[in-house]
Amino acid sequence: MSQNPLYPSLPPTDAAALTAKSFQTDQDVRWCPGCGDYSILAQVHKVLPSLGIPREDFVFVSGIGCSSRFPYYMNTYGLHTIHGRAPAVATGVKALRPELSVWLITGDGDALSIGGNHLIHLLRRNVDIKVLLFNNRIYGLTKGQYSPTSEQGKRTKSSPMGSIEEPFNPLALALGARASFVARSIDIEAKHLQDTLAAAAAHKGTALVEILQNCNIFNDGAFEGITDRKVKAERQVHLAAGQPALFGAERELGLVFDAERLSFRVARVAEVGLEAIYVHRPDNLVAAQLLAELSAPELPAAFGVLYERPRPTYEEQLAAQLDEARARAGGRPSMQALLEAGETWRV
Repeated sequence: MSQNPLYPSLPPTDAAALTAKSFQTDQDVRWCPGCGDYSILAQVHKVLPSLGIPREDFVFVSGIGCSSRFPYYMNTYGLHTIHGRAPAVATGVKALRPELSVWLITGDGDALSIGGNHLIHLLRRNVDIKVLLFNNRIYGLTKGQYSPTSEQGKRTKSSPMGSIEEPFNPLALALGARASFVARSIDIEAKHLQDTLAAAAAHKGTALVEILQNCNIFNDGAFEGITDRKVKAERQVHLAAGQPALFGAERELGLVFDAERLSFRVARVAEVGLEAIYVHRPDNLVAAQLLAELSAPELPAAFGVLYERPRPTYEEQLAAQLDEARARAGGRPSMQALLEAGETWRV
């Protein structure tokens, strides 16, 4: 990035020489002890050096919430914005500086409540931004109110008799908004999270990664029904392009697509044969929508890249329109000429 007199400029870096430590700051990381955010931060620090991008070309944008402290802990450019408006700010950054790698850090409350409208339009526009949505099913920063992803019946300070609302499914919402990349991972699964972040970074367009994250203070164990070591083998299916959707301690179980009912069911591979197991195709929107709705314990929750289908990005199309407009005008028009263009009148 070019020098800005208002802010100190990061010195140029050799992308090949970057390490995880290159992205760490001198700030004390202030999350509650045991918070899943520590793990997510560590995995981002590890993934960024592998992308071959100079450190000064990264920008991290956040809204409000525990997750939104993130830019302070990244030795990159960053913007800590206001509640729910991070997508708008990140869009502006990317539209004006399309060569930058822009990452948006948000939570289930910030992204899906006050910021819900901004998020869906970011997704449909396909701005080349990587969205990391930390989902802990609670408002942690404001001390434990129920959030848009809290389950029905959730008793909190703001729902003492239990939430009566149907929760959002972030993956289904993203697919409905026509996101071009939708994935899910878990804070404590370091290798899987790293691989998922790398896949999101490689995607050209808006990439949304839902990260199941534990808030051990206000909603401890929110996902233990699928993350506990005793059950996770049977309650998680990890998807890989071109590979059968197998799971279980011995990978003895698999997902079978029921074409008549347009749904998935669980079957034992020994009983139906490997050829009957669904082979994952990330470009299949219908399959992705069904996978996003899988819910344990009846069916395993889906992890990995559920959907990816590249299409032109917003900033590419915006730049093309600007070039065409300038060509028609014979160059860059003056502001005065723009103001006087078309119909005008005096009062």
